[in-house]
Amino acid sequence: MPDDFKDKVVLVTGAGSGIGREAARLYAARGAHVFGADLNEAGLAETDALIRSAGQAIKVRTTDVSRAADVKALIDHIEQNAGQLDIAFNNAGITGGTYRIEDYPVEDFDKVVAVNLRSVFLGMKHEIPAMLRAGGGAIVNTASVAALTGPGGMTAYAASKHGVHGLTRVAAMENAARGIRINALAPGWTETPMVAANSAQNPAFAELARTAIPAKRGGRPQELAEAALWLSSNASNYLFGHMPVVDGGMTIGGFEL
Repeated sequence: MPDDFKDKVVLVTGAGSGIGREAARLYAARGAHVFGADLNEAGLAETDALIRSAGQAIKVRTTDVSRAADVKALIDHIEQNAGQLDIAFNNAGITGGTYRIEDYPVEDFDKVVAVNLRSVFLGMKHEIPAMLRAGGGAIVNTASVAALTGPGGMTAYAASKHGVHGLTRVAAMENAARGIRINALAPGWTETPMVAANSAQNPAFAELARTAIPAKRGGRPQELAEAALWLSSNASNYLFGHMPVVDGGMTIGGFEL
């Protein structure tokens, strides 16, 4: 098993379920000191119990990643308790409701953008100085195939994920020579609680996603988490500002013979 993460201090947001929970579990299993953050207190407690039951350690903290004060307090907490921050996986996100643009509630739009995009800006705003103090690091931001496409009804989600892609590229450019690598991850249709909830309210999208995936299945959270770990590992040392798409072939286009 790779030991890239032995004694590294790692932050995972959205650690209360799905890809974030799996990433926290994998980082911990590979020797990292993991800090998990989420607004979902019950989910965080489940993640904490899962990792501790495997004989590994994690510290969890309830955090609203869309609030500047919460994010600053989270990074301060990590530095005070662990002395440094080496890796951050900015993964927290929500899908929002499904409406045509003209019907999209302004309050819903603002909430999705705050949780999905503002949180990544706030995270990097505080993570980058912490990593500079530690001598370098790696950041992975969760985008989506919706950063490349225009899924009908998902106005705020697509806009926010396109924004994550842009933020990642700017931050990667600014920090490449300072010892901090920054990349994004674009999951496709993944079998997480968030996607299940979205599929329930938008069955047409769910059916299209399933039939459009050449692999004929959704991604498993662990498969996406493994990609995030690779992006933050020494194996991807020369990768800067990219957004690997891990989607079972969903965005290939074309057609099957």
